[in-house]
Amino acid sequence: MQYLLLIYRNEAEYGNMSPANRKQLSAEYGVYTQSIIQSGHFKAGDGLQPTSTATTVRVRDGKMLTTDGPFAETREQLGGYYLVEAKDLDTAIGLAARIPGAKSGSIEVRPVMIYD
Repeated sequence: MQYLLLIYRNEAEYGNMSPANRKQLSAEYGVYTQSIIQSGHFKAGDGLQPTSTATTVRVRDGKMLTTDGPFAETREQLGGYYLVEAKDLDTAIGLAARIPGAKSGSIEVRPVMIYD
């Protein structure tokens, strides 16, 4: 089964990191990504640009409305994701717990819908 591991972090904290700490975090993500590629769990994954680059789209009464930024203001913002293949939820949770961002942010684990 496929699971989407959504990585939430506080953008302000990330923005205030020193270049050395950012480099260290990037290296940790590289190691993690390689480990799930080698284990066969990896399907896809990417980091996202900051929420300041986002556009929210809504259609109301047939009219498209766009707004700069994310839909909701929250303490943590969606910073990236991994799409993984895992035999069950426990395995997906184990993969999520190893994501470097879990130490300072949160990881949402969500099963991908299967269409028949």
